Amino acid sequence: MHSSSPASSVRSHALDVLTDWQKSGRFAAELLDERVRMAALSPPNAAFLHDIVLTTLRNVTLLDFWADHLTGGKHLDHRTRWLLRIGLCQLFLLGVPSHAAVNETVAAAGRSGALVNAVLRRAGREEAALRSMSEEQPLSVRYSHPEFLVRRWIKIMGKAKTEALCQWNQEPPSTYVRLNGLHEEASTRLAQMPELEDLGDGFYRCEAAPREALKQGLCYAQDPSTAHAPRMLAPKPGEMVLDACAAPGGKTTLLAELMCNEGRIYACDASSVRLARLRDNLTRLKVRIAQVNAFDLLSDATPPFGDLQFDRILLDVPCSNSGVMRRRIDVRWRLQEAEFASLAETQKSIVESALRFLKPGGSLVYSTCSIDPEENQGVVKAVLASHPEMEMLESRLVFPPKDETDGAFAARLVKHA
Repeated sequence: MHSSSPASSVRSHALDVLTDWQKSGRFAAELLDERVRMAALSPPNAAFLHDIVLTTLRNVTLLDFWADHLTGGKHLDHRTRWLLRIGLCQLFLLGVPSHAAVNETVAAAGRSGALVNAVLRRAGREEAALRSMSEEQPLSVRYSHPEFLVRRWIKIMGKAKTEALCQWNQEPPSTYVRLNGLHEEASTRLAQMPELEDLGDGFYRCEAAPREALKQGLCYAQDPSTAHAPRMLAPKPGEMVLDACAAPGGKTTLLAELMCNEGRIYACDASSVRLARLRDNLTRLKVRIAQVNAFDLLSDATPPFGDLQFDRILLDVPCSNSGVMRRRIDVRWRLQEAEFASLAETQKSIVESALRFLKPGGSLVYSTCSIDPEENQGVVKAVLASHPEMEMLESRLVFPPKDETDGAFAARLVKHA
C-alpha cells in the first residue's frame, strides 16, 4: 500500500513513472506530463517529481554502482531496484534531508520496505566512502553513459573532451526562447519581462517557459544552436525555399522571419502526425508564406510542389540526437552503436534525393543535432564524392561544453550552375 502523505506519494508517482518508462519505451517527459495531469499535482510536487525522475534517469549507472555495493550484488527485482535508485538519488544527488529521503521512500516501497530501509540507512552512514569509490570508476559509471558511447567519443575527441561532454549531459538544460520577429509587438513586450535574460541574437534564457508569451506567439521555445542552420541558409525575401524535414517548425519560422514573410516556403515532413503541430506553430507565429505538406523525400510519391526548383533547401535530418542528450533524457539509453552507420546511410539518401529539387546556383544546408562525424562531416564528404556539381562553402560544429548550448552541425552546399 502507498502511504497517503503527499511527500511519499511523490515517490510513489516517481516509481510508477520509472517502471512504466522501462516497460513501455515511452519518453520520460511524456510520462511525467501525463502523471502530473492525472494526479493533479501542485507545482512544487510536480517540480519535485520531475527532479527525482530525471535525475535518476541521468544517473542510472552510478546509482546502480552504489546499490550493488550496498546490497553485495544481490539480485533485485525491477521495482526494488528503482526504489533504491530513487532513494539514493535523493540522498546523494538532490540533497534531500536523510530522514525524509529514507522514510518517504520506504513508505512508498510496500513489500520491499525493510530492504529499502536497511540499504538507504547504510548508504547515509557510508556516504563519504561511497562517493570516493565512485570517483575511481570509469567515465561510463561516473557519468552514467553507455560504455560504447564513451569508447566511441574517446576515439573521436580524446578523453578530456569526452569527460567534459559527459559532465555537460548530467546537468538539467537551460530553457531558451527565440523572439518572434514576425510579431510587431514581440521585442517591446519581451523587453518588459524581467524574468527573461537577453542573450542577444533574438534569444533569451529563462528559469521557466513564459507560457503566456509563447501562447501569444511573441516567442518560441528553442535552443540557440537550432538557429545556425537557417541563418547559414540565409534565404532572401521573395525566394522559393524548401524546408524538407520541417516539423515542429522552429527552423521554418526563423526562415520566414529572415525572408520578411515574402516569397514561398514549402514546409514538408515525412511524419503526417507531426504536421498538425507544425501548422499550429506556423499560425501562432504569424508565418504567412509557408505551405505545409506531408512528403517523404525517400518515397516515390509525386512531390506536392510538382517539378518546382528551389533557390534554397534546408535539410534538418533525423539523427542520433547525440548533441542534445542533456535535453533529451532518453537518448543515451535508446541509442545503439549500429545506428550511426544506418543513420548516415539514410541521411545521405535524403540529401541526394533533395538535390534534384535544387536550382543551379542554389544552396542546400544539411543539418543535424548530432556531434558525431559519421553523421556530419562523413555524410557531406560522401555526398560531395558522388556529386561533382556540388561544393561545400562552409560548415559549423557546435560542441556543447565549449559553446554552452545544445550540440549541432550545419554545412552549406552550393550547386554549380
